[in-house]
Amino acid sequence: FIRANKARDDYKTLINADDPPMAVVRKFVHLLDHSDQDFQEELDLMRLREEVVTNIRSNQQLENDLNLMDIKIGLLVTNKITLQEVVSHSNKLTKKNKGELSNLMMMNKQRGGLKALSKEKRLKLEAYQYLFYLLQTNPTYLAKLIFQMPQNKSTKFMDSVIFTLYNYASNQREEYLLLKLFKTALQEEIKSKVDQIQEIVTGNPTVIKMVVSFNRGARGQNALRQILAPVVKEIMDDKTLNIKTDPVDIYKSWVNQMETQTGEASKLPYEVTPEQAMSHEEVRTRLEASIKNMRTVTDKFLSAIIVSVDKIPYGMRFTSKVLKDTLHEKFPDATEDELLKIVGNLLYYRYMNPAIVAPDAFDIIDLSAGGQLTTDQRRNLGSIAKMLQHAASNKMFLGDNAHLNPINEYLSNSYQKFRRFFLAACDVPSLEDKFNVDQYSDLVTLQKPVIYISIGEVINTHTLLLDHQDAIASEHNDPIHELLEDLGEVPTIESLIGENPLPPGDPNRETMGKTEVSLTLANKFDVPGEANAEMDARTLLLNTKRLIVDVIRFQPGETLTEILEGAASPEQEVEYQRAMQRRAIRDAKTPEKMKQAKPVVDDSLTLQGKKDKIRSNLQRLAELGKVHPENRYQDLINDIAKDIRNQRRYRQRRKAELVKLQQTNAGLNSKTAFYNVQIDYYNQYIKTCMDNLASNKGKLSKKPGDSKAKKSKQVSQKYTAARLHEKGVLIEIEDLQTNQFKNVIFEISPSEAVGVFDVKAKFMGVHLETLQLEYQDLLQLQYEGVAVMKLFDRATINVNLLIFLLNKKFYGK
Repeated sequence: FIRANKARDDYKTLINADDPPMAVVRKFVHLLDHSDQDFQEELDLMRLREEVVTNIRSNQQLENDLNLMDIKIGLLVTNKITLQEVVSHSNKLTKKNKGELSNLMMMNKQRGGLKALSKEKRLKLEAYQYLFYLLQTNPTYLAKLIFQMPQNKSTKFMDSVIFTLYNYASNQREEYLLLKLFKTALQEEIKSKVDQIQEIVTGNPTVIKMVVSFNRGARGQNALRQILAPVVKEIMDDKTLNIKTDPVDIYKSWVNQMETQTGEASKLPYEVTPEQAMSHEEVRTRLEASIKNMRTVTDKFLSAIIVSVDKIPYGMRFTSKVLKDTLHEKFPDATEDELLKIVGNLLYYRYMNPAIVAPDAFDIIDLSAGGQLTTDQRRNLGSIAKMLQHAASNKMFLGDNAHLNPINEYLSNSYQKFRRFFLAACDVPSLEDKFNVDQYSDLVTLQKPVIYISIGEVINTHTLLLDHQDAIASEHNDPIHELLEDLGEVPTIESLIGENPLPPGDPNRETMGKTEVSLTLANKFDVPGEANAEMDARTLLLNTKRLIVDVIRFQPGETLTEILEGAASPEQEVEYQRAMQRRAIRDAKTPEKMKQAKPVVDDSLTLQGKKDKIRSNLQRLAELGKVHPENRYQDLINDIAKDIRNQRRYRQRRKAELVKLQQTNAGLNSKTAFYNVQIDYYNQYIKTCMDNLASNKGKLSKKPGDSKAKKSKQVSQKYTAARLHEKGVLIEIEDLQTNQFKNVIFEISPSEAVGVFDVKAKFMGVHLETLQLEYQDLLQLQYEGVAVMKLFDRATINVNLLIFLLNKKFYGK
């Protein structure tokens, strides 16, 4: 009991004393050793991080493919053709999942690619590892690069390369560096692109977009779900809730209701203006009830939001703070209200609002595959979101919305609540405090940073850096120029993977570009040169501390000076040698990725040899003003005590990180499972379509191939331009009067390929030209809402009516 108490007191001294005594530091110095458990946990962390990043990337790919599938099935439903295309996409989808990414990673290990051991390839790999380390740790390069590109390109670049470079912030170090990049880029954007404070709201700033999409999605930790799911679910489950605030809507549903109940046509006009609708007592009563309902449910949302400030990810809050401070710096005359409205635009409108309007799209609620929200549910949520949006920006209902005047007082009260919420959200510790960044000296961290990146992304980044080299680093002695010079010109995908060159446009090239490599990042400029005296002194200090740690364990003494001056006994030397042998055995077992870049302490030295080395180092450090002999080097002992404390914190943090990564991974796996259920649902749907078509074999479009070729001769259709004009398919022909239309003949016949038609044009019996018309293209135009198109560059055609004609004549529907 006494021993335990003493140990507790000693540890308190170590933590709290300004100058902990040597005896106390000696007692806890063993905590700086890396145990087997340390290595095991680091290995688990690396494995989990790789899994999380691979999972995120494969889920993103699946999601994109499923969205495309949605569109294709939508086109199929409206025009039951192009089934072949949907089927081929479905096959691609089924093959696509996590397996693909891991296979690509494995494939790369077996080939002679970037990781092959030839000296030239090794140098190339190292050069990339140095380049990506510099990009990752120095945010100014990427911050400037983002604004050298057009916005559509930069968004794509951000989504793939940048989040990859920081492993989707899957650990503390990378989250810190990513936020540092966001901060630098946002300051750069406001400094160089924003001329008026409102532009942040009216424009679509790249960095803001990235920050929101990052905090709303990729990592599967959905803070928005915690904040909004309970209230969204409550609104969706309330089947009686019907929020209508448009007087004309209310009027029409009232008239419909009367007609349904009486079975007689209403005497009231069906089309009315908002004023006419409001003249009816019933409409006013219903509107009042609706407004009351709306206030009640909006209040539930508001209450859920304003107490959630601690649930909002640190990254969102930190960005809000940077946004507010940077704008205040650039526009010192702006009032706090103006600044807080812009913070509100980020925190409420961009981050939360879309998740309220479409909770199914943002994982706020779980829907079964194929399930969707009803029109009423969507309208209710949309009305609530509109109210909250007005409250967050302190905007009143005026003009066309004058009938909503009674809500204005409620809105200005709600704004005050939002205002306090936005202020509280901006009140966060700095990055350095939050992540304790300067704490981990090399004594503590085991792992070198590793990123998982595709060959295509490596090449893309390399190309962009070369294209914009001078814009991102104007100083000719900037280290990035040296690294780009080492790399030389941009290699091809094939050469990096170790394959033979492919012809341009070969589809395999794209697949090759997705091959992933893991790069273990390293700092080329770690080796201190003459120019880098400060770095030199830090390295020397670190090495000296390591030597001291080894020496004070084995030799007693109250102060460092006393230990260095006393001679080591033979017993102490023997004990020391044994410890060094144990260390050598453990080092031999250390996984490659965790070995320090270069051993900084020579363990072949004797105990006395290390003491001599400490002495000469201390002399140099004293000359550099880094240590003070007059207080018997107590500052160095204090530094070691700080390392011991930090090592403990680091271990605690690592445990927390493991738990967090496991949760993230579980979230991502359940999302993958959901996507797989959706894939099955789609496949089942397509199978049903195929079966239905099979039962209709007689029709031409059902069976591509030979039978189609045979029939195609019989089923070509001829029309005069006048007939097509009558049907509304043809709108006009340039430079030709309508009375001449009878002399123009169009012949439409199916070609060998499914869904492709040959269209021939003749004038006065003379063949002019032939073009191919793809049915899929027409559907896509229709899907995009394009009403008219040009044929032969002269004839203007109505797309919908042309589709109708083709369906009727060639597909029997």
